[in-house]
Amino acid sequence: MRLLIIDGNSILNRAFYGIKVLTTHDGVPTNALVGFLNIYFRLLEQTKADAVAVAFDRKAPTFRHEWYELYKAGRKGMPEELAQQLPLIKELLTLMGCRVIEQDGYEADDILGTLAAEARRNGVPCFVATGDRDSLQLVSEEVTVLLAATRMGRPETVVFDTSAVFEKYGLTPSQLIDLKALMGDSSDNIPGVPGVGEKTALDLLHQYATVDGVYEHLDELRETLRRKLTEGKDSAYLSRRLGTICCEAPIDTELSHYLLAPRQTHELSMLMTRLELFKLMEKMGLTATVAAPVEQSAPKPQRMEAVEPAVVLSANSLTVWLSDDSAWLTANGNVASVSLDDTRLLEVLSDETVNKKTADTKALAAQCLKHGKTLKGVSFDAVLAAYLLNPLASEYDVVRLAQEYGVLPCDGDAPEPARVLEPLCHVLEKQLAEADMLLLLTDMEIPLAVVLASMEAAGFEVDGEGVAAFGNQLQERLDILIKNITKQVGYEFNLNSPKQLAKALFEDLQLPAKKKTKSGYSTNAEVLESLRHAHPVVEMILDYRTLSKLKSTYCDGLQKVIAADGRIHSSFNQTETRTGRISSTEPNLQNIPVKQELGRELRRFFRAKEGYVLCDADYSQIELRVLAALSGDETMTDAFNNEEDIHRITASQVFDVPEILVTPLMRSQAKAVNFGIVYGIGAHSLSEDIHVTYTEAKHYIDQYLAHYSAVAGYMDFLIAEANRTGYAKTLFNRRRPLPELKVSNHVTRSFGERVARNMPIQGTAADIIKFAMIRVHRRLTEEKADARLILQVHDELIVEARENEAEKVARILQEEMEQAATLAVRLRADVNIGKTWYDAKQ
Repeated sequence: MRLLIIDGNSILNRAFYGIKVLTTHDGVPTNALVGFLNIYFRLLEQTKADAVAVAFDRKAPTFRHEWYELYKAGRKGMPEELAQQLPLIKELLTLMGCRVIEQDGYEADDILGTLAAEARRNGVPCFVATGDRDSLQLVSEEVTVLLAATRMGRPETVVFDTSAVFEKYGLTPSQLIDLKALMGDSSDNIPGVPGVGEKTALDLLHQYATVDGVYEHLDELRETLRRKLTEGKDSAYLSRRLGTICCEAPIDTELSHYLLAPRQTHELSMLMTRLELFKLMEKMGLTATVAAPVEQSAPKPQRMEAVEPAVVLSANSLTVWLSDDSAWLTANGNVASVSLDDTRLLEVLSDETVNKKTADTKALAAQCLKHGKTLKGVSFDAVLAAYLLNPLASEYDVVRLAQEYGVLPCDGDAPEPARVLEPLCHVLEKQLAEADMLLLLTDMEIPLAVVLASMEAAGFEVDGEGVAAFGNQLQERLDILIKNITKQVGYEFNLNSPKQLAKALFEDLQLPAKKKTKSGYSTNAEVLESLRHAHPVVEMILDYRTLSKLKSTYCDGLQKVIAADGRIHSSFNQTETRTGRISSTEPNLQNIPVKQELGRELRRFFRAKEGYVLCDADYSQIELRVLAALSGDETMTDAFNNEEDIHRITASQVFDVPEILVTPLMRSQAKAVNFGIVYGIGAHSLSEDIHVTYTEAKHYIDQYLAHYSAVAGYMDFLIAEANRTGYAKTLFNRRRPLPELKVSNHVTRSFGERVARNMPIQGTAADIIKFAMIRVHRRLTEEKADARLILQVHDELIVEARENEAEKVARILQEEMEQAATLAVRLRADVNIGKTWYDAKQ
């Protein structure tokens, strides 16, 4: 037998603070559960234990409180979101076959001590897992303490046997009780001897071994220390009693009773499904289970009968699941597999009268485009619906969604997604309607998926030779920089190695180090920027990093993804961001650098094909316009509607000068304030962004909010509303759950409040540009323009149009973008035409 004893409260507490906020889709916190169970499985693997006990404290006072009423006084109560998880971890552990032990009048430490003592008496290898150093007194030949600790910001487990205890403290495990008796313990409010700290206590014990030994030799000590010990004698002996772990708690000490029991698979699966711990379930080999069948009005999953494809294809309502080489269609409990090249499938997909539900509208649309067809008639998309209901999820796998929403997999020959898709759509549709987001799906996300499929198919032509030549130019400049940096430092080293760079800067050149990380001194951009004027080599290193990233990420990277048709076909994703923005991958064209001229040069190599030009439209200050409209601030609204310079006006108010006296620097700082307000920025961050003092930054924000008074009230309203509902939402009812607001940790809660302020603005702007994309695509199709939307980057749309239709297409682009939403503030889009992306942005 090998016994593992876990200090439940200690490990749960560390797990809670070690993992960011995690909740189920209905708001139940689960971060401590996930962290605890991951630690538990690591401990089992590490110890090879076959017997497990998990000890927890109870709220009732213990015998130590009877000895000393101030014992553990002043400790903060358990955060509510952690307290909610305490009964859940106990239930999970019990269902997993572990013994959970609590005992009135005793602490978890005493349970650990009692079982450890029994293991020692029986010669049973025992491992105590805890984050509390008090348990080190239990170490013996049979008992090893696995101490959860943090080193350089990273969690680690420190193994303490008798030799490790001696190496650390120069004491035996039992002497650690005497150490606490002398120095006390502020975390438990154990007084110790006033005025005696750790160093003095260790010196005394190294010389006299025990508290008794110290008091037997008081006359050998210097007068000051002797007086402290004499006056604190009662406190020392009380502290020794308080700090001694009881090894005789009235609990079951028959060790065989702690052998892992068979887990209660069905009940465990039900609980973990309810808590949405699906990754852990996979690790444990469990299948999701729900306590009751899907709602009465939902079609119950059943064994689906395989029928001829023609029968299913003739239905006027079906669900469609795409696999690698076929489409699985279900209708009325019947299932059929159809080749993706089957013309009957293409006819159904492009038939608007056939109602279709799916889990990947974009893939269906792409399949149609490959054969010259247009996808029509999609009324529901399970993945997009699940994203709208919970944009915080890391993935939207259909089977996992079926588990999460209580749709059970069933028997049959079809792939599981095909079998669960129909009932899943039904459940999600009901929830989406209840959340007032059904129109967001049907009028925005599904039509947008069709547009994105078209954009991916179209791609963007790239001058590959030009990119390669630009990369060669950058390499020449990099070679010169490396040579000059080497000359400044005095030797060659790997500039891409933070460790070697830190040595060069902070040891050899003796520059002042700013930050220390787990791996040494930080050389991040913030640190280097602060040292820019300390030594000429710093600016060279910053230039090296800029050029190196341009070459490796963009020049080298872009060349690898140019397709045979000479175009880059980026993938656009609708379910990755929490604000509703579209993301771009493989490659990420939204990250093409534009802040520096050298980065903007890359846009010269993105061009229209022969005989065509690019029409580039960019919303003007859309987020500030949205803020003005949503807040109802008349001053800001009037400024936009009168086409005034909002940044100049803000600068005039913030700096209290007439507009005519506003300098470019003032305008730039006011611009930072304007956009900072949108992003929920605080005075500290603003001061760093615009290089002013905290007091000045706070004054700017206060002046801003005083001038745009409705904005301040609106921001307060957003936080209050998010606290009331548990989410932030856009003008179009897109939601972003905010579990962070329920967390007691100030930093996490402050983050939640910032999101509550900025998500409605950013998210509304993202929604508007999605509507604009749909309108532009539809209008170009209706007017049969020889033009196609090929790229969206934040607030910018690019259309590739035939040269002789460029003016017409530019007008369409501007009209549809400006009319994408009706707000109190007019939307404005600026359009330019050029052969390359660079030219069209001028």
